[in-house]
Amino acid sequence: MPKRSRAPSVASSESLVDIARAIRHRERSAVETLELHAQRISELNPRLNAVVALDLDRAAARAREADAALARGETWGPLHGVPFALKDCHEVAGVPTTAGSKWFEGFEPPHDGAVMRSLRAAGAILMARTNVAELLADFQCTNPVYGRTNNPFDAARTSGGSTGGAAAVASSMTPFDIGTDLAGSIRLPAAFCGVYGLKPTEHRVSLVGAFPNPQNHPRQVRGVSCIGPLARHVDDLVLLMDLLAHPSADDMDVPPVPLIEPTSGAKGLRVACVPSLDGGPIAVSTAQALRRAADTLARGGAIVDEVTAPLSDLSSDMQAHGELVEMMVGAFQPGGGRKPTFEDHLRAAARREDRAAHLEQWFARWDALLCPVAMTNAFEHCEAGGPIPVDGRPEPYYRIASHVAVFNYTGHPALSVPAGFDARGLPLAVQLVAARWQEGKLFALARALQAA
Repeated sequence: MPKRSRAPSVASSESLVDIARAIRHRERSAVETLELHAQRISELNPRLNAVVALDLDRAAARAREADAALARGETWGPLHGVPFALKDCHEVAGVPTTAGSKWFEGFEPPHDGAVMRSLRAAGAILMARTNVAELLADFQCTNPVYGRTNNPFDAARTSGGSTGGAAAVASSMTPFDIGTDLAGSIRLPAAFCGVYGLKPTEHRVSLVGAFPNPQNHPRQVRGVSCIGPLARHVDDLVLLMDLLAHPSADDMDVPPVPLIEPTSGAKGLRVACVPSLDGGPIAVSTAQALRRAADTLARGGAIVDEVTAPLSDLSSDMQAHGELVEMMVGAFQPGGGRKPTFEDHLRAAARREDRAAHLEQWFARWDALLCPVAMTNAFEHCEAGGPIPVDGRPEPYYRIASHVAVFNYTGHPALSVPAGFDARGLPLAVQLVAARWQEGKLFALARALQAA
């Protein structure tokens, strides 16, 4: 039998939905809720280093205002008085935003980004920032500004990157975090830390202000990357997506597509189970978690079949993904030789659209794809680029992204779902993927797994 989780005993499984309800019904004050989370940060963060740049004084003042407003019968929104910590890349007016880089130390944005605007409008209270990989560019969470984040289940292992806030969510130091995902930066940390992490359909959530921009350059990343929530419960993801996924006056890319869930839940949904997207080895414990998830969905009424991978040339897709990302992030970098032309960009976009259409047509037969999040679960801290052991055998470092980055390339929604623990007490996870704009099917299937 797998050992029980070794998460700190102070951690709580309380949902964001329940926390918000308790404050709204005045069963617990916003001040008390903030103090509880501050205590957890004080006790747990020295070991994890997931929460950085605390802003508790301003948070406490705002919590007092939230309690006074409720006493007058006023409610700010669905997250009235709920404290939270936010990934240190989203711009927040007057609050240091570094993306883990010395380049941005001292930068305080003049305006909130789209994510902070939405959360502030919902009544949530920012109390801290969460750690990131330097410039959000690694699958481990370490940077020269704030150092390294450790996994809450084993400090010798990575929390995943670039969203180090997964460790803060798992240890209940924050009820949720909002990550960014260019190549698995939400789903890998969620999987490694045992929480839910959603990369929504591309353009579902505005990317405005998702990266510090002191030079006020035109927005470079307008696709491939996505913004999505990390939380301890499926219903928390739904609540957060309801708040985040709406058109914005300063972002022409976000359409008004509603979140719709199947009325019958998971029953009758057609699920294609793929043991390995890239054909490479998968850790035995990861493969076993995938099989248990498939069996659970089948018992819950889903139609589950094991099939071959839907994208046959994954290595070329991964290379094209990397080239497209380089075009975007390198747009304003000086020097470096020949710059890609607009024709280069159009050809890259055309290839991407062709591959996305291929996968979208594949989903005409299936409601969801069930596959691993990665070739293994949380690995020991190591040098970026070094080999990662899979059941004792070394595998290339960047293969850790091969089950996640492809869905950034095609723009499809993908959800990391907790799936128990291995024999060492480390979290296991599976990934659910659906056609574009079909997050509701992912929520339905995740609820079936959560209930089991």
